[in-house]
Amino acid sequence: MISRAERSPLANWWWTVDRWLLASVLMLMVLGLVLTMAGSPPVAERLGLSTFHFVHRQVLYLIPTLAVLLAASFLTPRQVRRSALIIYVVSMALIIAALLFGHEVKGARRWIFGIQPSEFLKPAFVILISWAFAEGGTRRDVPGNLIALMLLPLTIIPLMLQPDFGQTLLVSLVWAALFFMAGLHWFWVVGIGGAGISGGLLAYKFVPHVRARVLKFLDPGTGGGIVDTFQVDTALDSFLSGGWFGKGPGEGTVKRILPDAHTDFIFAVTGEEFGIAACLFIVSIFAFIVLRGLLSSSSNEDPFCRFAAAGLTMLFGIQSAINMAVNLHLMPAKGMTLPFISYGGSSLISLALAIGFLIAVLRKRPRSAVLLEQDGKVLA
Repeated sequence: MISRAERSPLANWWWTVDRWLLASVLMLMVLGLVLTMAGSPPVAERLGLSTFHFVHRQVLYLIPTLAVLLAASFLTPRQVRRSALIIYVVSMALIIAALLFGHEVKGARRWIFGIQPSEFLKPAFVILISWAFAEGGTRRDVPGNLIALMLLPLTIIPLMLQPDFGQTLLVSLVWAALFFMAGLHWFWVVGIGGAGISGGLLAYKFVPHVRARVLKFLDPGTGGGIVDTFQVDTALDSFLSGGWFGKGPGEGTVKRILPDAHTDFIFAVTGEEFGIAACLFIVSIFAFIVLRGLLSSSSNEDPFCRFAAAGLTMLFGIQSAINMAVNLHLMPAKGMTLPFISYGGSSLISLALAIGFLIAVLRKRPRSAVLLEQDGKVLA
């Protein structure tokens, strides 16, 4: 046990981090590994790989995931801002490179050099707009609100060009929530809300893929055959097959015909093998992390830390809600992973970065340090 009298960086970190939040995230990682063992073998066998191919890779991914989470959690708020700026610039460059030179997968260009840069863009974007909103509300010499307004189109236009409407929706929702949290005039709230609705209607009218997904969601018999609802329908069958307590580990049968059982639809595999009770337990962990993050952010005295903690928590919570809603056929398919549960390297490491930033901005600091940080606050 680390003594409170010890003054090493590790001791200081241990006594200032939110250990409940950290423990909950580590629990999700362990559950993710267990559920990958349940959902990935059929997929691996269909692809001609070894039975536990994805399990072994998930274990390997967890090593840099833990390293990134812990390293990010040691940062000061100023270091968080500087790191986010670098990550944002690099991610945007890689997204543009993917648009020009990346391989097309399922009609989209999202990958380059084996990574999905949009995953790393999200936490960096949240940090930058949190800084902008915080500065806009406390300093007249910094056009923070204007910077936040400009960052949104700068970020989502490349995402829409990929196209990646799921990530576009996610970052837009978090941006809108922080915009509202900043206490700006209702005129702007109504205007931006109207712009968002208009954007959705335009996407529905002019983007066949979006229109097909919406039509298929509303009525599976429509959509012109452009979008296949097989995965969503099979996911619902998984929940029905599992009942309250599931068939037992490795006993699932519906998962064997579910193409993305180890990634986007791992929640459905959980329902079949471990039951609705296990799904509710996982939901309770997500809810605990979200509620703890939001409550901690609301009591933080530093404006930047308050915005950043709320934004990162909402990023985590909304992504979780979208994935589970898609599995339950409550919204059109978005191709979004379940945080720390779904298989995937880019997703795991980017989420670790987001949670590491969250833990860093929520660390307990002396009031004198908070005041000093506010007096000399700069982005870089």
